[in-house]
Amino acid sequence: MRERIIRATLVAGTLDIFSAFVFAGMAGTAPHAVLQFVASGPLGDRARGDPAWLWTIAGLAVHFAIMACMAGAYMLIAQRRPALRRHPVVAGLLYGLLLWAIMYWIVRPWRWPAMWLPAAYAALPIGRIAWNIGNQLFSHCILVGLPIALIAAGRRR
Repeated sequence: MRERIIRATLVAGTLDIFSAFVFAGMAGTAPHAVLQFVASGPLGDRARGDPAWLWTIAGLAVHFAIMACMAGAYMLIAQRRPALRRHPVVAGLLYGLLLWAIMYWIVRPWRWPAMWLPAAYAALPIGRIAWNIGNQLFSHCILVGLPIALIAAGRRR
C-alpha cells in the first residue's frame, strides 16, 4: 500500500500543481506566488515574503504533504471498501468532489474567512464564477480524485 500512496501522491500532486500553475498563470499569477500561497496556509502570511525561493520550496513541500494525506486517506478507505476499487472512475470523481468541498467550504474559509465561496464570489459575474469553480472541480475530480482511485484499484491509466 505504501508504494501506491507514494505513486498516487506523485501523480495527483504533479497534475494538480501544474493545473494550479496554468490556471493561476491565466490570471496573471506566477508559479512561485502559487506555492507561496500554499505555504502560507499552515505557515502563516510570512510565507508570502522573502526569501521567496525558501517559501516556494516550502509551498511545494506543503502541497505534496497535503496530497499524501489525500492519497493515504483514500487508500485506507479503499482497502476496507472493495466497491471503491471495483468502480474507481465513479469513486475517484466523487472523492475529488469531496476533496473540493472540504478545501473550498471548510479549509480555506477557516484559514482565510474572506475566501468563503459565497463571499469571495459575491461581486463576480456568473461567467467568472462558473469558470473558477469549473477549474477547481476539474483539478480536484479529474487530476486528483481519479488518479488516486485508479492507482488504488491497481490500474495505471
